[in-house]
Parts: sequence; structure tokens; C-alpha cells
Amino acid sequence: MGEDTARPLRRPEASAAVERLGWRYLLARFHTRVAVGSSAEAVDVTATAVRAAGPADAHLLVDLRPGRVLLSLQDAALANVTSTDVDAAGRITTALRSAGHDVDPAVGGPSRSEQALEIAIDALDIPAVRPFWKAVLAYADEPGPDGPADALVDPLGQGPAVWFQQMDAPRPQRNRIHLDISVPHDEARRRLAAALDAGGRLVNDGRAPAFWVLADAEGNEICICTWQGRD
Repeated sequence: MGEDTARPLRRPEASAAVERLGWRYLLARFHTRVAVGSSAEAVDVTATAVRAAGPADAHLLVDLRPGRVLLSLQDAALANVTSTDVDAAGRITTALRSAGHDVDPAVGGPSRSEQALEIAIDALDIPAVRPFWKAVLAYADEPGPDGPADALVDPLGQGPAVWFQQMDAPRPQRNRIHLDISVPHDEARRRLAAALDAGGRLVNDGRAPAFWVLADAEGNEICICTWQGRD
């Protein structure tokens, strides 16, 4: 594998490379899904995707659900995507379309778009609390980073990642755990409007479009995040 092939892609180039293929870039991973009418069809879609992945077979994660197959691509050793994953996404899309299936991240459609959830924990002493969360969740260090403040991930790829935000001083009477929901960049403003229409309030948009901080009626916070504004 050449050096350029193994290079993690910058966020803008990663997103641009797969958007035309019917995939979306979220949290250093490519995502899409395929609607299916039966379990047998889901198996056929899976087999087609696995064959098309080729040398990126180990990068492909497949999740079969009623009515759909979820596909994602990432180099687990880098916890990121490279041109190998872009090429695999292209081959998978071509193979699925040739077989009569369409890849669809559902951005702007009637159903929910592809998204990725993270849990953020504010802490004064991250090295002191991180081992607890690693043990109680049976999580592992994120591939690549291995520092005392780095994110934790589910080794089976089922649960949301957990990351830690450094606090400078105690904050009594304030939520210290919040959710981050990463959505496609072209879905974010629809999601923001829906949350506000549902009774939420905008707490801070100073870092938008990287993220908007929202709160519910009782002050519990969530960030709507995209890849934009981070490079």
C-alpha cells in the first residue's frame, strides 16, 4: 500500500469524494444504507457489498436491520478513512446499482438520515474518570490514539463513542454529560430547525457549522455536529 493510499483524508476531501456515490462522511467513517424487502434480499445486498469491497474487505461494517442494510467503511487501524475506502465505496455503489439496489443516506428524505452518536463527559481529572468508564462499559481505546484523555469506543461497534472534555473549574448545578449527534452537513440545519420547533433552545452557535449547542426545556444539552468548520 502506497503512502498516499494510506493517508487519512482531510474532512472536506473525504466528504466530497463519496457524496456523489450516495454515501456520507460522519465521524471519520463513510456511511450509507440500502432498503430491502426481506431477510433474503438483505443477505444478497451484504454478499454483493462484501465482494465489491475487495481489498477493503476488513474496512467494511455491515449491519442488517428489518427493511434495510447499513454499510460503513473505515480503516480501523487509523480510525479514519483513506482513498482505499473511497475506492471501495465506489465499487460497492456500482455493484449494488447493477444488481438493482440503490444506496441512500436519506438526507432530506422522509426517514431519518444517517447519523452517529457520541457521549461527552466533562471532567476535572480525565485520567481519574476515564478508567471507570472504560471498565463499566467494557470499551476499548480508540484505535490510533492511546493517551489518558482519548476517546473510548465499543470494540463491537454497537454503542456510541465516549469522549472527555477538560473542565477548568467545578460547575455545580449544571449538566456534565451531554450528547453529540453527528449528521451529514446537508442535514444539519433541518435537524436544528426540528429541534427548535420541538421546544428546544439554541444555547450557542459560535462554532457553527462544526456544532450548534442546544438544550431542552430543562437545560439538558446536546450538540448537533458536522464535519464542516474543523479543518
